[in-house]
Order: sequence, then C-alpha cells, then structure tokens
Amino acid sequence: MTDYYPPPDTGLSLLFVDDSLIVVDKPAGLLSVPGRGEGKDDCLASRLQKDFPDALMVHRLDMSTSGLLVVARGEEMHRQLSRLFRERLVEKRYFAVVDGLLAKASGEVDLPLICDWPNRPRQKIDFEIGKRSLTNYRLLYCDVENGATHVELSPVTGRTHQLRVHMAALGHPILGDELYGGPAEHKAKRLLLHAMDLAFIHPLTAASLSFHCPAAFCSE
Repeated sequence: MTDYYPPPDTGLSLLFVDDSLIVVDKPAGLLSVPGRGEGKDDCLASRLQKDFPDALMVHRLDMSTSGLLVVARGEEMHRQLSRLFRERLVEKRYFAVVDGLLAKASGEVDLPLICDWPNRPRQKIDFEIGKRSLTNYRLLYCDVENGATHVELSPVTGRTHQLRVHMAALGHPILGDELYGGPAEHKAKRLLLHAMDLAFIHPLTAASLSFHCPAAFCSE
C-alpha cells in the first residue's frame, strides 16, 4: 500500500461499550492499526484511543473491509479476548458480493495459505508450507442481471486475506478486490466485503453477546 486516504473522522459507530470491551463498526478505507511508513498513523485504534485510552486491538480487518470488530479495554481483557479467538470461540460471519453466479448453494474452501513474500501483502495457496485455511460459504442471492452473487462467508480459521483468496480460488473473486479480482475489480468502487455478524461470550460477565451490522453497500 502506497497512497492512503482514510475516510473523514466523523465519529465511529459503537455498537457496545462497557468497562471491558468495545464493539465497533469499522468503515471501509480505514486501517485497523497504524500502517508502515509516514502518513499511516490514522487508524481505527488511534481514533478509538482518543476517547478510550485503554483500547487494544484484538483482531483486525483489511483496510478495504468494513464491519464489526471487538476491541479490548486493558491488557487483561486483551488476553481473555485473544484466547477466545485462538480457541475459535468467536463466531464471525461476513457478507460479500462476488463475481459470477455460484453453482452450489453452500460449500467449503479448504486451501492452505501463506504470504507471497515477493508480492506482499498478497497471499497465495501453497500445499507444501501453507497454513491450513478453511472457509464455509452459503449462497444468499443470485443477481443474474449483474452477473454477481451475494454470499455469506464464515471463516473457520483467520488467515490474512483468507476470504478474498478463497473466493478468487473458486473463480468468484469478491467485487472491488484490487489484489485478487482481476477484471472483476472494475465492477465496484470498493471491496464488497463486510463483517456483518459477531458473537461470543463476554469473558468477565459470561453474558452471551451477539451483534449484527448490515452492509451499507448492499441491502440484505
């Protein structure tokens, strides 16, 4: 990434706040954490820390991806939430619009991924040294007129660019994907990928928390 033009700081959409954690809807085009190099300090973490100095990022979304993130308040909660992610106790679902019409109503993509170092930040499929990466998908709607499909994506693992690489590997890249989309990237002004659902057990109160945030770029 060379040029970085984050969206204006007009305030963040907070879905949940208590003394332990924050659930926030990250806008597309905003880094989750500071990027490398000058001019990349503006990010979700820095914006949150203006009002919540103890905010610590537990997981991330790609700059171009919008949607739900849970943020810890303090180091102890960061450890607790990180454990939930490590043990796959956080349910995540994404909404995406992909190029072409999916033939199957549902399925899974089980393809190992690793960083393509000469071309980073690109990731690539590598059956010898790649880490196992698993994505479940479900067809929501076929937009025959525009030659696109609305899909629900549920990552079992959490590799970098996993959903983007897996859908491209199926022959259905996510619209707006400049890294993996090829000609399909011209069909959308942004990456049409949104983290719409997040569910987990609150580490402190043991309350069952579930959040839903529809994608702004497409009605569901």
